[in-house]
Amino acid sequence: MSNPRLEIRNISRRFDALTAADDVCLSLQQGQVTCLLGPSGCGKSTTLRIVAGVERQDSGQIFVDGALVCDGIRSLPPEQRNIGMMFQDFALFPHLSVWENVAFGLRGAKSARKTRAHELLERVDLAGYGAQMPHELSGGEQQRVALARAVAPRPKIMLLDEPFSGLDDRLRDGVRDEALKVLREDGAAVLMVTHDPAEAMKMSDEIALMRGGRIVQKGAPYTIYNSPADRDAASFFSNINVMTSKVKGSLAQTPFGEFFAPGHADGTILDIVIRPQYLRIDFDRAGQGPTPTDSMGQAARAKVQRARFLGQNSLVDFKLEQGDILTASVPSVFLPKAGTPFWLLAPRKHCYVFPRPA
Repeated sequence: MSNPRLEIRNISRRFDALTAADDVCLSLQQGQVTCLLGPSGCGKSTTLRIVAGVERQDSGQIFVDGALVCDGIRSLPPEQRNIGMMFQDFALFPHLSVWENVAFGLRGAKSARKTRAHELLERVDLAGYGAQMPHELSGGEQQRVALARAVAPRPKIMLLDEPFSGLDDRLRDGVRDEALKVLREDGAAVLMVTHDPAEAMKMSDEIALMRGGRIVQKGAPYTIYNSPADRDAASFFSNINVMTSKVKGSLAQTPFGEFFAPGHADGTILDIVIRPQYLRIDFDRAGQGPTPTDSMGQAARAKVQRARFLGQNSLVDFKLEQGDILTASVPSVFLPKAGTPFWLLAPRKHCYVFPRPA
């Protein structure tokens, strides 16, 4: 197997008492898109800056196509790493025309640079905009110019630092889709920083979830969403319902029946987590009592606390007889009145059993 296009080995960076990156390891193949995902201050931007060469690590190594570009002692300057970068503030030169911005990092005759710039402007649906100035463009158009400029030198690696966060919601999806298409066609390995789980799942082949400077989970979007490493990982991707449970005989006791909890001693307090979209209302047996099954578990009796219409869906809060309050995401046409009784189901395959955070 060929060397990874980008390999990050055991990168660490500390600022006094703060550890910004802690033993970070990643490997990207040509054409792969990986998202560093996490809240502000988790270390994702520091990692990106180290890869770019504008920040020095304290330890660890970075390789491009198997060649060492930096370690704790030596470091190639950014311009020698064949790495492109897109920023959230576009960073266009206001005194240069659109085509001159795109051609800025290119070498060679002016005619060849201009031809390459116009080819890229056509690829990002900005044909005919070359003579305009950046201030004459909309935010989405400026970001597409920034994309064209970043890919113009044909970099082996593209770094994206929350490049779409400055766009409004209506623009963001279209620009993001266009950027992803161009980047995949170009074949560069793409390392992207974002704090938006939906953006990470839409853009990436792999997500590296960061917390406290460390990668706490890594995997394909489907896997990392459906098999979270812990309660915090689950809650980062969506709202969650949490029920507190006590272990008895390697089983966690819940209103929905017993859940396997191997390795936990009797009396251990656990969290049973289920996302609102997976909490089901048992219309088939509404009011007729629980019927335990292997796949669905035991039905639990509950009453509606309140229902909120959100357009595409509604959120309904239920209070279980045992006292837990759980939220279900349901079709928007369903808005039951407070006090209405229902039986709820928590499908076992969508429930997670986690140790309770300290």
